[in-house]
Amino acid sequence: MTLDDYQHAALRTAAFPERVRVIYPALKLAGEAGEVAEKIGKLMRDEGYAPGDDLSEAQREALAKELGDVLWYVAVLAHDLGVTLGEVGARNLAKLADRQRRGVLGGSGDDR
Repeated sequence: MTLDDYQHAALRTAAFPERVRVIYPALKLAGEAGEVAEKIGKLMRDEGYAPGDDLSEAQREALAKELGDVLWYVAVLAHDLGVTLGEVGARNLAKLADRQRRGVLGGSGDDR
């Protein structure tokens, strides 16, 4: 499945009012990304996970499910912004390749 195939399929399940497009998926994206971080925090607190530890299959599966929710909101938000997931991915890789070529992958700021 390509990113654009995924986006097309994801849009069939988008059920929110047109008047809140862009803002609704943007807010929900932030929430879902937070759920990924929360899961990792709970693994640290409840299961003794530490950076560098291997995750169990169940732990990886739980995180993958949350990442699926993140991807869904990225797909819908990209559509609301008039771009495909393929375009988003291609632009991001081009940006990172340019930064790598110029030796500025590290650091901060959008326009490095």
